[in-house]
Amino acid sequence: MTTELSIYQVDAFTDDVFGGNPAAVVLLQDWLPDALLQQIAAENNLAETAFLVRERDLYHLRWFTPKLEVDLCGHATLASAQVVFEMLHPGRRSVTFLTRKAGSLTVTIQGDRLSMDFPSRPPERVAPPVGLVEALGAEPAEVWAAGKLLCVFETEGAVKALAPDFRKVAALDCFGIIATAPGNGGVDFVSRYFAPHAGIDEDPVTGSAHCTLVPYWSRRLGKTKLEAHQISMRGGRLSCEDRGGRVSLAGRAVLYLEGRIFVPSPTGV
Repeated sequence: MTTELSIYQVDAFTDDVFGGNPAAVVLLQDWLPDALLQQIAAENNLAETAFLVRERDLYHLRWFTPKLEVDLCGHATLASAQVVFEMLHPGRRSVTFLTRKAGSLTVTIQGDRLSMDFPSRPPERVAPPVGLVEALGAEPAEVWAAGKLLCVFETEGAVKALAPDFRKVAALDCFGIIATAPGNGGVDFVSRYFAPHAGIDEDPVTGSAHCTLVPYWSRRLGKTKLEAHQISMRGGRLSCEDRGGRVSLAGRAVLYLEGRIFVPSPTGV
């Protein structure tokens, strides 16, 4: 016996397909076993697969990488909102997602962008952990931490030039490494994000990393509204705002794929 599910693939934080960060969005009537959700995410083999269960006007939302469930994901939330607005409820202007560890996340249409209301996760200055420089292949000017390590470099070129040893990055006691530097040409800051422990050597565009990047750069630059560019190979852009205990992250998203998947029915279904 198999269960048929609707699936969408959306490129988030980009104006065009083949840019930004691709995420799968799978619609469920009820929660499937966690092991099956993980198998679906592994089969999709994208940085994240989002799973949605509707409850009246709200949606319960969970995110899985090919290896594990995460507590917060920005690009797959943006992708989920794009599916709601474009495919499920055309004309709707706002949607709230209920999550297990990140609370309620609301996404609204603002002009030609989708704006997400996310928790702020400001970092604290820390000493560089043993093995960090060897893992990154370069020494950052500053190291901060908020679950993820935030490594600050002096120039955008230094961030672009990073060629980490992902085996050594995965061995560090942190949930990924954010590398960042001041931006140029109307961009306030740039970043890259490495998370091999989660099955993602380099994430193309990382909304959750900006929950830490925004309060850091807001304080450093003395401004609350910031333009960000994640300078991965695919690249992505975010318009950000520091709102104290929350941050807003706004970007565009493009539907790439719509289809159906067929998975084993859980016992008793």
